[in-house]
Amino acid sequence: MSSAAQTSQQTSQDLLLALAGITKRFGPLIANDAIDLTVHKGEIVALLGENGAGKTTLMNILFGHYVADEGTVTVAARDGNLEQLEPGAPQAALDAGIGMVHQHFTLAENLTGLDNIVLGTEPIFRLRRDRTKARAKLAELMAGSGLNVDLDQPVHKLTVGEKQRVEILKALYRDARLLVLDEPTAVLTPQEADSLFAVLRKLAQNGLAVIIIAHKLAEVLAVSHRIAVLRGGKKVGEMMTSDADHRSIAELMVGREVPVSRRIAREPGQPVLTLSDVTIDRGDSRRSLHGVSITAHEGEILGIAGVSGNGQAALAQLIAGLDKPDHGSVEIFGQKVEKFDAHQFAQNGIARIPEDRHHDGMVGSMTVAENIAIEDVRNAGYQKFGFLDFEAIRKRAEHAITDYDVRCPGPDAPARLLSGGNIQKLILARVLEKSPKLILANQPSRGLDVGAQSEVHRRLLEARQNGAAVILISEDLDELLTISDQIAVIHAGHITPAMATDTIDRSELGLMMAGQKKTHHAPTNQKTTTHSGETA
Repeated sequence: MSSAAQTSQQTSQDLLLALAGITKRFGPLIANDAIDLTVHKGEIVALLGENGAGKTTLMNILFGHYVADEGTVTVAARDGNLEQLEPGAPQAALDAGIGMVHQHFTLAENLTGLDNIVLGTEPIFRLRRDRTKARAKLAELMAGSGLNVDLDQPVHKLTVGEKQRVEILKALYRDARLLVLDEPTAVLTPQEADSLFAVLRKLAQNGLAVIIIAHKLAEVLAVSHRIAVLRGGKKVGEMMTSDADHRSIAELMVGREVPVSRRIAREPGQPVLTLSDVTIDRGDSRRSLHGVSITAHEGEILGIAGVSGNGQAALAQLIAGLDKPDHGSVEIFGQKVEKFDAHQFAQNGIARIPEDRHHDGMVGSMTVAENIAIEDVRNAGYQKFGFLDFEAIRKRAEHAITDYDVRCPGPDAPARLLSGGNIQKLILARVLEKSPKLILANQPSRGLDVGAQSEVHRRLLEARQNGAAVILISEDLDELLTISDQIAVIHAGHITPAMATDTIDRSELGLMMAGQKKTHHAPTNQKTTTHSGETA
């Protein structure tokens, strides 16, 4: 019997949380439909589902941010008795020992880790703050959990992994008995993720219950004891992790077999984009590059790996024509770029899938049809007698909606009604239908479920096979190692020489992302043919 199954059996009598018949409607939409879910002491439960499956709504009901239309939330009180949690009362959830660590941290960057942890736990009117007891309690928590961090450092000086530890300590300091983690490894290196899993296992052994909302199936299989899957607002299945595998989970999440994307070996073509010794200095690491030299070829996916905030934003702005270098040169199709203009770049065959699909990828108040045509309204095909030809725009949208399986009420529906995965399909339709020569894909599958990820990967590989150059900026190593031909690592605005994907060791790649190791490979000949790979 696996340790996961043993853990579940050992805790089967120690009920900590029970959600019973939870139903939540938003007008005609049923976000949660009679969902039952239990969590026991010392148990790690993974909550999975497609985008829009109802996971976030369910957790918002648990925390009192939403009130369920039907159903109850029952929590074991600290004295062991079961009590119903007051609906719509976040403080009641906190008092019951329910803690939440969001994917995007909610820390005050200018304060120390200690200040962030105790913030909100002390009386407002106090002449003197004595942190002796707080330090003693935190020392005990760190010793028992392995969550070691310098509490006196300002948060802005901490690594991403250390910031996450502060967030977890903040919940534990408030005596959390159930910890909910939303995409906990989204911005971590592999080493940081492994460290987090070790901490979670230790906390679970000490009786803490954990709910993980995640999309990375390999990590779910590595750390959880039990898996619950939502689809279309319903709980469609539950299984012991020891009985699960990638395929069974993926099929349960999307209700069908998830197609496998394959990177077919091919010879890369001519250079499409070349950056030579490019420097951009904008005063912080997110928006700066230092002596960057990379080349993207026809028929090749060049992956850029890195922890968030290390210059990816500056690189994306430059490639899209939204910024220009202070030093160095940029060549497109062998011609040096003198004028950096986003519209001109787009007209020359450079397309982008932006990092923030909601803010930069679409206009929520405009229709699906208008969003698909938004970059091409100056083209003659969408104008008639000097006015926009809405019929032509609508016909294009109908074709794109069908071809890219954009699930929406129709081309005239406001784009804000679409889920994250369908917004990404909308952007893919707008980008790829024009057969671009260079595609900048910035975090293209972030926050997407396994089915939507598979579709994004298939489309990018198809564009590559048709001769497009693709620059894939991603924090997801599984994504990079699956579909990239070459991978370079960005850290603190510096980029390593590109390495053939098939020669890369995953753990060393993680160390390079953290700035702890230089590349051990000489720059590769980017004409090297790659072997096939696949994604689940």
